[in-house]
Amino acid sequence: MAVFYDKNKQRLSTGQALNKILNRFNNIFLDFELMLLRITGNIPSHTFRLFVYRLAGVKIGKGSAVHMWCNFFYPPGITIGTDSVIGDHCFLDGRDTLNIGSHVDIASGVLIYNSQHDIESPDFGAVYGPVVIGDYVFIGPRSIILPGVTIGKGAVIGAGAVVTRDMPPFSIAAGVPARVIGERKNKNPAYRLGRARLFQ
Repeated sequence: MAVFYDKNKQRLSTGQALNKILNRFNNIFLDFELMLLRITGNIPSHTFRLFVYRLAGVKIGKGSAVHMWCNFFYPPGITIGTDSVIGDHCFLDGRDTLNIGSHVDIASGVLIYNSQHDIESPDFGAVYGPVVIGDYVFIGPRSIILPGVTIGKGAVIGAGAVVTRDMPPFSIAAGVPARVIGERKNKNPAYRLGRARLFQ
């Protein structure tokens, strides 16, 4: 009879081993899908990219745009509202829910995570937390949003900020870790972001 062990040399039952084998095949399929999405990200057509992203499970509202070279992890966990713009070279994590509101402007190179390693866990396992980004939020370039964070309506996140906790509506936050440094005066935004730039 075959004996199975995990990566930490712990003995596994046949059922546990079978679950790990099936999980490995699921991960291979997911990796292949993510590779196809990365290839799609190189194609300079918003219409084509949005079609493929929606096919992969990303929920994208009317009038929203995802610029080139955006990367995804588990697309079905990601929702983008209407008239929102995702900049180039962003990373959107769907391992837990990621809800991006309407009229949200996310600049280039923003990384949004909803899973991270538990550094105190004996097996260095993952912990998850949903990320919610309210309507009319602006996130500056190269910012990082970490798991479990809610960014309130109309908030502004400065360039290069690392957001580790919730940010109130209409707050202006910056720094590492991000902290509130001001408040947005317009409490009733009604603007539309408009058409995304062609071939980007």
